[in-house]
Amino acid sequence: MENIAQIEGLLFIAGDEGISVADLARITGFMKPAVNELLTRLQEKYQADPQTALTLLNSGEVFRLATKAELAPVMKTYFEVPLTTPLSQAVLEVLAIVAYKQPLTRLEIDDIRGVQSSGSLQKLVVRGLVQTHGRLEVPGRPFRYVTTQAFLDYFGLQSLADLPPLQTDLTEDDLDGDVFLRALQSRTEEGKENE
Repeated sequence: MENIAQIEGLLFIAGDEGISVADLARITGFMKPAVNELLTRLQEKYQADPQTALTLLNSGEVFRLATKAELAPVMKTYFEVPLTTPLSQAVLEVLAIVAYKQPLTRLEIDDIRGVQSSGSLQKLVVRGLVQTHGRLEVPGRPFRYVTTQAFLDYFGLQSLADLPPLQTDLTEDDLDGDVFLRALQSRTEEGKENE
């Protein structure tokens, strides 16, 4: 696999939080100057290709993929699809994890789910069901996420104390996204029965 593809793949899975040059070097085994050269080539590739939606942003030593600024109107429309459009299984799973384990970072959500969650988190933030709540005081300072009042309203809850309890006989190894989602969905089914 070409070196630039490795860098691009890592940028993709790093999501909105981005990834530092040091981490890219550590993960790939490339020296920092080589990583910087690959990042420059990737940035030039995106700028030169009018057919790609991507661009590479950096703030200091942290780089992240984003869509080009001229696509902002269509991206905004996508994220503002009305809530009458059902939330996908992946988005609901992320929402359930945040509801039960908040505050937590995207990486903590990814660990529970076993897959990358930045797209689902972004959709939840844009729809107002989840918001950032400070940063974790570790290298990279990732955002911590919590649910919002709109989340409570959406599920007909007065407070988080109204969330259905999780299954109690679970070990830490048993916890995955489905456990949280089933618990949250039990609230939705209970609400339908009471209508």
